[in-house]
Amino acid sequence: MSLSSVQGQFRAALRTSTCAPGRTYAAAASGAKAVLEKELDTIRAAGTWKGERIITSKQGPQIRVDGSRGRILNFCANNYLGLSSHPEVVQAGIDALRTHGAGLSSVRFICGTQDIHKHLEQKLAEFHEREDCILYASCFDANAGLFEVLLGPDDAVLSDELNHASIIDGIRLCRAQRLRYKHLDLSDLENKLKEAQSSRMRLIVTDGVFSMDGDVAPLPGICDLAEQYGAMVFIDECHATGFLGPRGRGTDELLGVMDRVHIINSTLGKALGGAAGGYTVGPKPLIELLRQRSRPYLFSNSLPPPVVGCATRAVELLLDSNEIAQSMAAKTTSFRDQMTQAGFTIAGSAHPICPVMLGDARLASVMADDMLKLGIYVIGFSYPVVPKGKARIRVQISAAHTDEDIDRCVDAFIQTGRKHGVVS
Repeated sequence: MSLSSVQGQFRAALRTSTCAPGRTYAAAASGAKAVLEKELDTIRAAGTWKGERIITSKQGPQIRVDGSRGRILNFCANNYLGLSSHPEVVQAGIDALRTHGAGLSSVRFICGTQDIHKHLEQKLAEFHEREDCILYASCFDANAGLFEVLLGPDDAVLSDELNHASIIDGIRLCRAQRLRYKHLDLSDLENKLKEAQSSRMRLIVTDGVFSMDGDVAPLPGICDLAEQYGAMVFIDECHATGFLGPRGRGTDELLGVMDRVHIINSTLGKALGGAAGGYTVGPKPLIELLRQRSRPYLFSNSLPPPVVGCATRAVELLLDSNEIAQSMAAKTTSFRDQMTQAGFTIAGSAHPICPVMLGDARLASVMADDMLKLGIYVIGFSYPVVPKGKARIRVQISAAHTDEDIDRCVDAFIQTGRKHGVVS
């Protein structure tokens, strides 16, 4: 059942219950509840129900999970650099809580901008080697707040078909001509650019790394086309900032196009401390315009000082040294090689996102549960998070994992895979 169908039934239930003579508010609620329960039953029957496990410890390579004994190896967090529980990052958050309070109780332009917010924006602009930066409550908000401000009805936006949901939602808010090109397909992108040549501005939009598959956008080719057809380039770097590239600057550094990508959105909630928050870096006039017009920025509370403190220290650690960022490459290669040799299909390449492709949603869920029994925390991904028939267990390597952790995870996959006939 589609979302629009559920919404239609929900509204119909409310109309029937509230308009018929003698029906009460309780009856209206009962009718709506029946519609919702039917849809929930459909999700359960399809094997795509997404339960939430309860973690009873801080985030890290080893965690405690409610209902499980002892410490569990965590292989499904976006804690790429292990900074979520880094002592200096944690202490910076404590210090900011003491000096700047728990929160601002306000949006930025009223009375919600502190010196630490401006300092973090400066550090992020320096990190990405861009002119300016603006903070948001999340990268979802950053994506929701950009396109509507930048693009109008005379413009065109060209988006990879597998871009993150927040990009898709953000593009829907703008009035520009919307053109979707095939995933990583430069030929199709060029055709769309030709189609958009009459537009005032053209913006190519892509994830730097696609989070479900771990594949990397062909940025050199995208930038070549952008320059040929007079377009700008935007990348979402949530799954690259902090650890891809020689200094961890991201996909644009990895592929040698830092001076050819115009706008970057990314997150503080993954490699950069793992708490919350997102941001846009780019030309100063764009950032200034976003401060004036971007609705998620104007109408959302400022980031809490402890979050700002943690993120600032994380960025400073990476500006000081690339040692942490470089430590995960060998571990990623080891996991991918061992799993492939065991007979598993691993999507993507050379990225710490390592999707173990299984196809069947129920199989992915059951295998993830069996892995937990062996002390490995992973999650099965299925529709609508990924396309139907593309269910998987997405493994994510962290710099904080040891070589022994990697080996133990592979051994558990082999044991579970044999049990379910995935490998021999």
